[in-house]
Amino acid sequence: MSVVIDSAFDPVPSLTRGTSVSLTSEPPTGHGAQAVFVTSEGDLPAGLGLDRAALAAAGFTGAAKQTLVLPGAPLTVLVGTGKLGIETDAELRDAVAAFARAARECGRIAVDLGELLAEGDWDAGVAAQAAIEGAALARYRYNALKSEPTTVELEELSLQVPAEFTEEAEQGVARGLVLSRTAAIARDVANTPPRHLNADKFGEIIDEIAPEFGLEVEIFDLKQVEDMGLGGLLGVNAGSIAEPRMIKISYRPADPEGHLALIGKGIMYDSGGISLKPSNAMHAAMKFDMMGAGAVFAAMTSFAELGVKSAVTGWLMCTDNMPSGSAMKLGDVLTMRGGKTVEVKNTDAEGRLVMADGLVLATEDSSVANQRPDAIVDIATLTGAAMAALGTRTAAMLANNDQVAAQLEAAAEASDENIWRLPLDHRYREQLKSNVADLSNMGGQYAGAILAALFLNEFVDGTPWGHLDIAGTMQAESDDLWRSVGSTGFGARLLAEFAASFEAPERADDAADASAE
Repeated sequence: MSVVIDSAFDPVPSLTRGTSVSLTSEPPTGHGAQAVFVTSEGDLPAGLGLDRAALAAAGFTGAAKQTLVLPGAPLTVLVGTGKLGIETDAELRDAVAAFARAARECGRIAVDLGELLAEGDWDAGVAAQAAIEGAALARYRYNALKSEPTTVELEELSLQVPAEFTEEAEQGVARGLVLSRTAAIARDVANTPPRHLNADKFGEIIDEIAPEFGLEVEIFDLKQVEDMGLGGLLGVNAGSIAEPRMIKISYRPADPEGHLALIGKGIMYDSGGISLKPSNAMHAAMKFDMMGAGAVFAAMTSFAELGVKSAVTGWLMCTDNMPSGSAMKLGDVLTMRGGKTVEVKNTDAEGRLVMADGLVLATEDSSVANQRPDAIVDIATLTGAAMAALGTRTAAMLANNDQVAAQLEAAAEASDENIWRLPLDHRYREQLKSNVADLSNMGGQYAGAILAALFLNEFVDGTPWGHLDIAGTMQAESDDLWRSVGSTGFGARLLAEFAASFEAPERADDAADASAE
């Protein structure tokens, strides 16, 4: 039996569409809508022609993210900024996103950043980047399978910036366009239905696209996966008629300053296997279970343009998780890459199995300066426990190294993709013991996100490591500022920011050597 995949279908339309950005020191012309930022207290912007009473009668108070469209040519869109106005890049990103949504019928829109830059302690590059991300990501739509587009494409964003800030702003424009495209690529592949995107097709897409971004790709098929002893990937794949793929992506700048490994969970569709998921909204969202792999791939497309100085190797562990007569069973024991054995106590705890193989591969990799990676970061839609603990706007982060954790937190703040560090509490490790194998893939009823991370920690061989559990943040059920309905692309911009600023952490054994001296 073969898998029906539309080989002509392009699931990554973000590579063929794009928003242009123009910088001007004079009021722009030719646009369909312009933003006017309004605080909830104090003086109104000059020339508005309305007072507070008139705005209140229209239901507009100036509360943060509130909008009011005033008719005219161009349209004027009032955007509320609260009592204090816009003070952070996250607030600016949100405000411009609210404007872009309110002006949804306009292909060309304009934002004046002059007053913001003149009055606040702002870096013009950061402001321009945030504005672009807010507008472009708010107007994102996955229309690849629609007969008619559901929104007007955002063709141009005009940013009015005082002349003295132009050089800084130009750097922010370049960065904002790259990172917006990065997030859109991650959203595209995650939004693609599983019938249109299995592991094999995903590999083909990456192989076709990656070279234009300076990346090298190696794709390992079923026979090669078997030869490599990737027992976790093989076990999860056992119930599927679609072959697995292990996809290795390499970014190699001249004279790299370090080596970073990124591991992405690529479960192209997760039925739960024999431990079948209930047929509910969460089951229907399981095409998003490959978002970790999507985020790694998308982030790596940005590295050359962002000037990432470290060598980076991405390991994407891709397969379906399906129930059938050949599927992995509860009680089965899998032999992972490296020889550890794992008893399967729940086939729906499959992500950690494929990720474990990827982590071992990363620890073995000495392709840069004959040394294993300075750090490993994995990203996965891994546990419902992370969602239960932190909701749908904050991802869980766990790490065995404080320096890696701090760099991830800084990247999360820069991208406004929120993370919260949970403790890698080794007191729970005992729950992963097995009577028949080295460990089991499930622990007790509680602390599920921590137990999953403790399982993964068994395979990093002491390498500085960080883990991002993005199960709660993988999708938006409705439009929410710059988070468009469907896949959020969470993690793509975060990983790009992380890699762009990455500094090799001190290893525990290095610290011990230094102490001995």
